[in-house]
Amino acid sequence: MNLHQTPNSSHNTYIDKVNHHVLSAIGNTPLVNVLFDKSLTLYAKLEYLNPGGSIKDRSALYMIEHAEKEGILKPGGTIIDASSGNQGIALAMIGAVKGYKVIITTTKKISLEKKQTMQAYGAEVIICQSTPYIEHPESYHSVACTLHKETLNSFMPNQYFNPLNAQAHYSLTGPEIWNQTHGRITHFFAAAGTGGTISGVGKYLKEQNPAIKVIALDAQNSFYSTKGNPLPYAVEGMGIDFDSGFISYDLIDEVIPVSDEHAFGMLQPLARQHGLLVGLTSGAVAWGVQQYLPKLNTNDFSVMIFGDSGRAYLSKNVY
Repeated sequence: MNLHQTPNSSHNTYIDKVNHHVLSAIGNTPLVNVLFDKSLTLYAKLEYLNPGGSIKDRSALYMIEHAEKEGILKPGGTIIDASSGNQGIALAMIGAVKGYKVIITTTKKISLEKKQTMQAYGAEVIICQSTPYIEHPESYHSVACTLHKETLNSFMPNQYFNPLNAQAHYSLTGPEIWNQTHGRITHFFAAAGTGGTISGVGKYLKEQNPAIKVIALDAQNSFYSTKGNPLPYAVEGMGIDFDSGFISYDLIDEVIPVSDEHAFGMLQPLARQHGLLVGLTSGAVAWGVQQYLPKLNTNDFSVMIFGDSGRAYLSKNVY
């Protein structure tokens, strides 16, 4: 097709599509069958096929566009947020497209690949001390809040305490999963960190069918799983590390704690036996699903979130 010719009605759809920027490619990720047990119906939603490489593309764009509509984020402004990496990558990508400066605070356990990816998009990355509590004055969240207060014309999506995080998944991810499974889904599994995915998708799915089970995977050493006595852990992007009213525990039927050892132990089998090179939280989700398998029957239809790719963690030598 000659794109320089005068368009007619038969060409408009194609031309419209090629003129969209990369952010229009966020969402509509596929479901693929994972054969942990051939008698069961189990699918993984491959969120690492979003253009920024993770599920965080969805919520980051949702929060940025809401801020733009409300006049909170203005042209030439600066986006500042705390992230274990994927939110930061999504914001860096969005900032590159929309012309915003982006500053991301993160922790020392971030993978080299995620740090370099944010920098490749043009973001400034600030590595902060690892702290047991998010409220600690030197935590990456506290540092981001301070930078936001000190930076004129800046906006902080504040993914840990912004209800739009869950709203994004209620509006986007939940309906996708429901439609892709033709309403057959009976069980939903996702890692919990900020709680946006599990709360937003969980709310939508239970509104369609209250019988659907929502299962969260949490880091074994998190604030939540240790009942307020957190310990260090290596999995990035997962772990309920604060007492938040933004996680909808009333929608979650079960929380399964996962150790670093169990999460990392799933990564090589997923890659070498299933062709799924997935990130650390996906290993945790897959391990949790395997523990849950005895509770499933042949009539169940389960969906688990694979939030990012293993390519973001190759330097950690866990594959």
